[in-house]
Formats: sequence, structure tokens, C-alpha cells
Amino acid sequence: MEVGDYRFLEFGEAIEQSCVFTPDPSWLEYDYTRAMLLGALAHPAPECALFLGLGAGNLTQACLKFLPLEDVEAIELRPDVPRLAMQYLGLDDDPRLTIRIGDAMELLATAESADLIFVDLYTDTGPGVGHLAWKFLESCQQRLNPGGWLVINQWACNDGKPLGAALLRGLFHRHYWECPVKEGNVVLLVPADLDQQLDLAALYSKAAAMAPQLGYSLKSLIDVLRPAS
Repeated sequence: MEVGDYRFLEFGEAIEQSCVFTPDPSWLEYDYTRAMLLGALAHPAPECALFLGLGAGNLTQACLKFLPLEDVEAIELRPDVPRLAMQYLGLDDDPRLTIRIGDAMELLATAESADLIFVDLYTDTGPGVGHLAWKFLESCQQRLNPGGWLVINQWACNDGKPLGAALLRGLFHRHYWECPVKEGNVVLLVPADLDQQLDLAALYSKAAAMAPQLGYSLKSLIDVLRPAS
């Protein structure tokens, strides 16, 4: 779908999956994608990233543009999605980017370890089963390099807590941070290990330095970060 300068990738009965600003496909229109980029800033100098779920690829492109990444892998379930993203949604054929087609839950074991791992597995009915799968989420954390961060785009329940809050608290030992966003999601920032802390002062500093390049500020998202609920 196209409305003015925006193109939308939709699944099923008009379920919006991605929104791309066609003059700049690395522009992040929605707060949940900006919160996921914020999660990437928790790492001081990421070199490699893994995206589980590609969609139109605008978050991937933003990370490639604004972070010092050298190697990026994306796993996308549907073979038509990368083709459409490149043909109609401005996804660059970046030499640093490798796209594999298949189920992320099955292919995770064959992915390279990464400094950043993003989980965003949505269908036309909501989050994929991986968003509530203990072993899969545990494996995602285990694929992180030392000092790495797992960033999960999780649905929010009516109480504002992330979907599967009890499971997440148990799995990650309550050691993660949440960023609630206005689209009704909660983005989780999960460190590789229990000794790792979120440096808020560094986040504010990075966000301020990047704001002129991004064209928007991430400060309001840092302001609402909270410990595991």
C-alpha cells in the first residue's frame, strides 16, 4: 500500500507489518522501531548483528547506516518479503547484509553469534510462537557475544506488561529493561549476562549525538525505560 511518501507492507486482512518513508528507507517512523534502535545503542561498539524477522528492512537499514556494523545476518520466514522489500520498499543490497529464508526458530542454531540480536517475528495474527518459547529465547541470549544485547519487540498486555511477563522474568532472572511505546508494544533490552548493566548516561549521550543524523530524538524513549515488570 502507498499513501503519499509512505509505503506499507501488509499481511492478511490489512495487518500492517512495516512502514517505509520512501525518500529515506532508513527513517524509523514508529516508536517501537526507534526503541529497538535504542536497544542497539546499549552496546558500545557493535560489529555484528542478527535480525530474526526482516520485514521491509528499515530497522536493518537504520542499524547499517548509524552503527559501526561490519556483518549483518537476517532470517526471514517468507521468501517473497526480501524480494518485495528490495523491489518496492527501498531495501539496499548492502554487501554487509546476508539474508537467509526460513524459520528463525529452526535456523538460529546455524547463525553466527552476534553483538546484537533483534527478535521481531510477527504474522497477520500477532507475534510468532518464538516470542513465548522459553528454549528459543534462551538460545537467542546464548547466541550473544560477551557484552551483547538481545532486543525483543514484545506485545503489551492490558496491564502494560509485556506478553509472557512471568516467563520472561523467570528466563532472564528479572535482569532486563523495558521500553513501553505508544503503538502498544514493549521493547525488551536483555543483556548477555547478569553482570551486565544498562548505562543510562551513555545512552543519553549517544542519543543526543545521533539526533541530528537521525532527524529525531530518542530521549523520550530513554526517559520511560524501566526495570523488568
